[in-house]
Amino acid sequence: MKTIAIVGLGYVGLPLALQFSRSGSKVWGLDIDAKKVDALKHGRSYIKHISNQAIVAQREGGHFDISTDFSLVADVDAVIICVPTPLNKNREPDVSFILDTGKEIAPYLKKGVLVSLESSTYPGTTDEDLLRVLEAGSGLKAGRDFHLAFSPEREDPGNPQSVVATIPKVVGGLTPACLKCAMEIYGIAIKTLVPVSSCRAAEATKLMENIFRCVNIALVNELKVVYDAMGIDIWEIVNAAKTKPFGFMPFYPGPGLGGHCIPIDPFYLTWKAREYGQTTRFIELAGEINTKMPEYVVERVADALNVFKKPLNGSKVLVLGLAYKANVDDDRESPSYMLLNLLKQRGAKVDYYDPFVPVIKMTREHPQWAGKKSITWSQKRIASYDCVLIATAHACVDYKKLVAWSQLIVDTRNVLPELSGKKRYFKA
Repeated sequence: MKTIAIVGLGYVGLPLALQFSRSGSKVWGLDIDAKKVDALKHGRSYIKHISNQAIVAQREGGHFDISTDFSLVADVDAVIICVPTPLNKNREPDVSFILDTGKEIAPYLKKGVLVSLESSTYPGTTDEDLLRVLEAGSGLKAGRDFHLAFSPEREDPGNPQSVVATIPKVVGGLTPACLKCAMEIYGIAIKTLVPVSSCRAAEATKLMENIFRCVNIALVNELKVVYDAMGIDIWEIVNAAKTKPFGFMPFYPGPGLGGHCIPIDPFYLTWKAREYGQTTRFIELAGEINTKMPEYVVERVADALNVFKKPLNGSKVLVLGLAYKANVDDDRESPSYMLLNLLKQRGAKVDYYDPFVPVIKMTREHPQWAGKKSITWSQKRIASYDCVLIATAHACVDYKKLVAWSQLIVDTRNVLPELSGKKRYFKA
């Protein structure tokens, strides 16, 4: 039986740890957050789509233990790193979490162990940056004394068809022997593995997947603005176009990009490309379009209020949905935060409703909203707002009541297409 250490028990690390445990491995889940460790030890999940029962089952089976003690990697066969890779305030890659983890585990590495990185990052992070700190801290040589690999995560929170065991997994190794070792380890838990030639190829694959989405979302967001000026409904156009059985893949507009990957990963490549004297104009343009969508949405809110002779300044606006996508509790990089900021800057009195995010946690990006709570769902409360802005289309929301109770609705997700043309309903 292999023993695996998963470092970082967030939206990527925790599902992976559970899958290795279900597959018969002994798993150590390691995290610097003592609150997360304590919750898991007591069988409590802090991720909406992972049940308490899933945690308890693996804990009781004796395959899953949790700790803040990184010295435990001294007795494992593999260490898989699943830590955040945000952008700093200058929109530059911040790989400090990766490097700090590398420094933390390096003194405890033994010969023959596999270290695999899963965090989204630029090509060269694994075989340059991580390799350097691992070798410096361990006295071992990567590719000779220990194995090094990169295997990008492919989590899709909120999608019931997205199961860790069945999502094909790309794997790249520093050497052929590193690749072989990584394939053997991941093969314990994952049904389909996709080997590539190097760590850099695997890193580039992850970036390409999310850049593809970023660029296509930017395209449909730009078309939304253009078609709206022409009096054409972008949602009708996308639904018609997707009936073509070849050569078209539907993407849908929204109030901006959210989640940890799509708004961030493209900038990892644009930053790294400059090192090679290359420009990424197409990607940067897509980023520019997507980051401006919240401004467009707020203008639509102002226009909708103006129809009823109400200025945005002084109006009460409810943002419906704080999570970045429907039916999840993940609010990382959510465009709803920018909507709240812009509305407040324009003088609106803003609140939010999201049953998945009852309280806003402290974040580096939006500390001003920390501690703010979701409003309670009631007719009296909903009716008190001059406008409800639908930013996230949670399935659990009673939209019939929302329509009955609201004075005005601005919909960025086409939740209520049957209301098109109605006086108190606007699309954005």
